[in-house]
Amino acid sequence: MTRLRPADAEKRQARNAGPDFLEALARGIAVIGAFNAERRQMSLSDVARATDLPRATVRRSLHTLEQLGYLESDGRLFRLTPKVMSLAAAYLGSGNAAILQQACDRLCATLDEACSAAVLEGDNAMMIAHASPPRYLASAPGAGFRVPAFCSALGRVLLAATGREPAGIRALTPKTVTDRRELKAILARVTKDGYALADQEVELGFRSLAVPVRRFDDRVVAALNIGIRVERATPKQMRDLFLPPLLQAAEELKDQVI
Repeated sequence: MTRLRPADAEKRQARNAGPDFLEALARGIAVIGAFNAERRQMSLSDVARATDLPRATVRRSLHTLEQLGYLESDGRLFRLTPKVMSLAAAYLGSGNAAILQQACDRLCATLDEACSAAVLEGDNAMMIAHASPPRYLASAPGAGFRVPAFCSALGRVLLAATGREPAGIRALTPKTVTDRRELKAILARVTKDGYALADQEVELGFRSLAVPVRRFDDRVVAALNIGIRVERATPKQMRDLFLPPLLQAAEELKDQVI
């Protein structure tokens, strides 16, 4: 068995992983996660820097993932293959993601507006379901798309439910609220009102309205939202037109999600 570096041993101890934690698997997943829109292809050295792993470890992980078909290489640069999507498909095709996708499809068809469902992933709200009307398809985000939790309607609903402090705070637009005391007050209002409305805080020209999705025991498992261009409805119109169907959809999901 390969000995852990002191830094890796400290990380394992800090996360209290226990003796059954499989370090090789964790490192392989870290290698896959190192690829993104900015790092579409990387050399062995690039991956080692991105993951902070030893080159020998990275070499074995890259070789294994290439043999399994999750990576391809021209001999120097590595890139993900479409087979990686099968890992996401296992999640998206089962459990809450599939149920929430159906709800988004229905809301989109009824309201003719983009609808998304998201869960909290680190400091972001990560979409696990999305449906857009034809006019948005060219620029529509998909499952896996992330928005900062602290300034998005989806994220604020999820933060309010968990009681987590907002993190990753930075101004994305001139309208982004970055004052921590104001954000705390906003989250308290979300808890009281049962919904969140974010007006051009993530992207100028767009506003969104989100509600929590609760399971049978009232635990919030996701957030459901409608996102629109600002010229299509004012904040008041959004509350009047979209909040009732969003709340109804969330209530119908209560006995379906887990």
